[in-house]
Amino acid sequence: MPLFAPSQLPAKCDLIAARDNLAFFDSQSITLPRPITALDGWNLQMARALPLMALASRIRDAISARFGVKRIGGFSGQRATAVQPGDHLDFFLVERSEPEVLTLTERDRHLDVMTCLTTTDGRLAITSSVITHNWFGQAYMLPVAPAHRLIVRLMLRRLAQDLAVQPAG
Repeated sequence: MPLFAPSQLPAKCDLIAARDNLAFFDSQSITLPRPITALDGWNLQMARALPLMALASRIRDAISARFGVKRIGGFSGQRATAVQPGDHLDFFLVERSEPEVLTLTERDRHLDVMTCLTTTDGRLAITSSVITHNWFGQAYMLPVAPAHRLIVRLMLRRLAQDLAVQPAG
C-alpha cells in the first residue's frame, strides 16, 4: 500500500500546530478506486473496527484516567450522515467538515490531538498531529505513537480492500 513519506503533507490538511512544534506527526494514505468524501472515509473505517480496538480503548481509559486523562470510550461504529464544526464523532470534536476534509480534535491538560482525513488527488489520507503540555503527555505518547502508526496502517489497508470490492454507491 503506498503511503505518504513522513515529510509530505496532503493538500488541505490541518495540523494542531506548526510542524516544528509537534511532538508527534504521522500521515498515511491510500489510493482511492473511486471518489469518496472525507466523512465517507471516516464512516467506512468506523463501521468495521479492528479486532481488539474496544479492549485497547478500555485498557487505555483504565490506565489514563488515573492521571486525569478523559476517558474516550472507544469508537461506537455509528454512521454520521453529516457533521459540522462543534459536533462530535465519538470522543472527537469536529473542527472542520468539508467534502474533502474532516478535521477532528481531542484536547486535555496533557496533550492536544488533531486527526485530519483528506480525500484529495485520488487519495484518502489520515494525518495525525499532537502537541504535549507536560511530562505525562510526553510519556503517554511513547507507547501510543508506534501503536497509532500501526493502527492507522491496518485501518487503511482494510479500507483499501473494502473499497476494492464494494460497488460505488
